[in-house]
Amino acid sequence: MTSTVGIDALGVAVPSTCVRLEDLAVARNVEPAKFLQGLGTRVMGVALPDEDTVTLAARAAHEALQSAGVRGDEVGLLAVGTETAVDHSKPVASYVQGLVGIGSNCRVFETKHACYGGTAALQLALDWIRSGSARGRKALVICSDIARYGVGTPGEPTQGAGAVAILLGEAPRLVALEPGVSGVYSQDVHDFWRPLYSKDALVDGHYSVKCYLDALEGAWRNYRELVAEVPPAGSFFSDRFAALAYHVPYGKLARKGHQRLRELDGDPTPDTSFARLVEPGLVLPSLVGNIYTGSLYLSLTSLLACHPGSLEGQRVGLFSYGSGSCAEFFGGTVQPGAHARVRALGLMERLEARRVLGIPEYEAIMRERELIDERPAGAATETGAFGYLGVEQERRTYARRGAA
Repeated sequence: MTSTVGIDALGVAVPSTCVRLEDLAVARNVEPAKFLQGLGTRVMGVALPDEDTVTLAARAAHEALQSAGVRGDEVGLLAVGTETAVDHSKPVASYVQGLVGIGSNCRVFETKHACYGGTAALQLALDWIRSGSARGRKALVICSDIARYGVGTPGEPTQGAGAVAILLGEAPRLVALEPGVSGVYSQDVHDFWRPLYSKDALVDGHYSVKCYLDALEGAWRNYRELVAEVPPAGSFFSDRFAALAYHVPYGKLARKGHQRLRELDGDPTPDTSFARLVEPGLVLPSLVGNIYTGSLYLSLTSLLACHPGSLEGQRVGLFSYGSGSCAEFFGGTVQPGAHARVRALGLMERLEARRVLGIPEYEAIMRERELIDERPAGAATETGAFGYLGVEQERRTYARRGAA
């Protein structure tokens, strides 16, 4: 058995188009500060009609494998965590296997528990590697989602779309994750859900925030019990981490979560550590919006890409939450060269190159996406290497062209 296991590479995919929340606020006769400061989000990604959970997942997976120099036949486990699947039976992971070129001797499946689904797959994959069952192979876990709500609804400014692919293996080059130490908390609640008949999620907003904070408290207390470490005099337990990444559907929730965590630590001024421990992890999420299962891992990517200093050799803490609910707090150590590897992905440059949509065009895209499941096959793909072509004989069809 091996204990040095963790994140070897990351890949990120976001739509090529976006909406500025300031523009959306003006169009909805809302004071822009209510969206910008109230949510902590500046821009939300908007998926075009030829983009879906599958195409985003495939793009992210391709990037992770390319950046690590890993072939498809070196992957022995492929899992996709999502709450916006494209089929009630066939997993997104199977589509990705075919599009990206993952070998046949591979476990392939999908996991669901709202936004926690990606972490559920990640923890299972870590145990698979640590047990020796991987036999030197990699695990590829992808978090892919399109967060959408109705035009003009209260949830509209909390939309987004994207995927984060996480390549896991021994001797990881980005983050070595702590073995056997993970605080978990779950309860049966109805804070956020999406009936089978609906493309849009339903949410009890204030209750959902309460459930998030309750779950954070439960997972954090469980983690502290497992670590059983007394902090040095004059410091707090959470100071064992140089940075913290939270599940961040919108930035303001991460601020509330951090405040609660530091209060649990006994910090009389819980906000004073926010800029130091959390803010660098909110740069990318503030420019992409809510990506459900991938939100935590986009925050981790942001820490590695945007931190003004170096986290190498230091611990980072990770909090995952999924409505319904299940939460987990775990940690890892950033490896030498991790910042350079993630910055080489050029994420900020890609975000800056996106096309900003006017509100009428955005609304037209939203109307077209209502009919995505009825789109006839054969339409030309517009957005990169992997495109959704439509439905043929009740089957979704996709295209791969050139290199991603």
